[in-house]
Amino acid sequence: MLNKPYRDEAAGDLTHEEFVKLVDRIVTGDTQALAVLFTHYHPRLWRLVSFRLHPKLRGRVDPDDVLQDAWMRAVERIDYFLRDASRSAFVWFRMIVCQTLVETHRRHMGAEKRSAAKEFSMSQKFDSQSTSSSLAFHLQGHLTSPSSALSRAETAKQLDAILESMSDIDREVLALRHFEQLSNTETALVLEMSEQAASIRYIRALKRLKGILEVLPDFSMYQAPNADE
Repeated sequence: MLNKPYRDEAAGDLTHEEFVKLVDRIVTGDTQALAVLFTHYHPRLWRLVSFRLHPKLRGRVDPDDVLQDAWMRAVERIDYFLRDASRSAFVWFRMIVCQTLVETHRRHMGAEKRSAAKEFSMSQKFDSQSTSSSLAFHLQGHLTSPSSALSRAETAKQLDAILESMSDIDREVLALRHFEQLSNTETALVLEMSEQAASIRYIRALKRLKGILEVLPDFSMYQAPNADE
């Protein structure tokens, strides 16, 4: 049996009792129960792929195709569900989706396959360059349209400087909490740190985000989760 499910694991269309029953079926090898749980997490996993997908692959790779490949991997690993998902079923699915996404990058990026291989480790962490690129891409997507190519380039340069001024771990916490919208508990599990440390890091990252808000007024359209969540 998994540990007591986190709030997001038995929320919305899935009650605590339903979650527990699904887990009991999954550990016996029931792929239909696994499919129900995967579907429950689908919107959150889609958000992950949409955020992490390399800009060069947008328009060429559909996030749902990545998730379909990830689903097949999850089925292959169902016998390990009880062991590997014991702390969080969602984090287990997220790990599989992230590994699938890296394989997608390798298949599609030709000469850049080698760098793609380094972007995600088996410990579930994307490297700092990959996270920075994802952050920059999505933040630039919400720029108010500058009047010239020069001003666009200068704004992008300012944004890069702001992101580079943050530590690797703070950028990752910001990506997980603000863009992937993981809870503080899930973020702590992914980064293998205490919940208190994850919360402190997120508060620090949000303070640095004020600099981004000055450059990107439209960034305020995102609603940041509560740092104590």
